[in-house]
Amino acid sequence: QLQALGGGLVQAGGSLRLSCAASGRTFSSVSMGWFRQAPGKEREFVAGISRTGGSVQYADSMKGRFTISRDNAKNTAYLQMNNLEPEDTAVYYCAAGSSLVIVSTSPNYWGQGTLVTVSS
Repeated sequence: QLQALGGGLVQAGGSLRLSCAASGRTFSSVSMGWFRQAPGKEREFVAGISRTGGSVQYADSMKGRFTISRDNAKNTAYLQMNNLEPEDTAVYYCAAGSSLVIVSTSPNYWGQGTLVTVSS
């Protein structure tokens, strides 16, 4: 089970850190990812991280502003979002998959979303 936390209202230029807590004993064996869905738009990939954290992947529009990380000891993945823009307003979802490729394209598991609203 995946639970995303940390959404909220922030002004443009501000920062937020989302967390995704995973239950169970298999967290370190899965890759983790973040997706988002803005109003009226399709869900899109944001970032992914491999099981050990040694490999990461970002959508081009997020590079340099967003950082994905994980703490396997805490069964938690994170998404640090800096310099937020109104266009980043969306429901953010965490996901898990058997590999970085899988989690970035067709995750095996989804968590519920957390709403991020960026005001101008």
